[in-house]
Amino acid sequence: MAGVNVLQSAILASPVLRNSNRARVGQLVSTSYAPKLRKMVHTVRCMAGGENQDLPSAKPKVSTKFSDVLAFSGPAPERINGRLAMVGFVAAIAVEVAKGQDLLTQVSDGGITWFIGTSVLLSLASLIPLFKGINAESKSDGVMTSDAELWNGRFAMLGLVALAFTEFVKGGALV
Repeated sequence: MAGVNVLQSAILASPVLRNSNRARVGQLVSTSYAPKLRKMVHTVRCMAGGENQDLPSAKPKVSTKFSDVLAFSGPAPERINGRLAMVGFVAAIAVEVAKGQDLLTQVSDGGITWFIGTSVLLSLASLIPLFKGINAESKSDGVMTSDAELWNGRFAMLGLVALAFTEFVKGGALV
């Protein structure tokens, strides 16, 4: 019986139930106790901002450890892959327009050496500032923001996959 009273109390104390519903629930379930919820408000103040000027305003530190920079959620992997995808998508479309070759033909006709060279160059160019503690967000302003670069890279990755899939289904070059 004690378990039933605990269950009734949990149901009646639910924030879903309001005062009007308590009476209806009380009619359905016989109970003499219907707790009322109190609203508790907690205020948290930040003393580091304008009120206390004794504390130095510190910038958040950016980790330059190899494992942090190249971690799955780190700053390097998505940005580097996005940059490579943007260059690869534009190059693949340009070669298709100029020579009429599909993506598989481009890769088999010497595209691997260009891919490896571009990958190494862009990866090093992207990693050097990160290892110096410079993040992309600090250098972005106006239209060319770091978020725009990430989104463009994501769309370029999707574009490369869509291009390869379309060429596979079509059986030849897109153009």
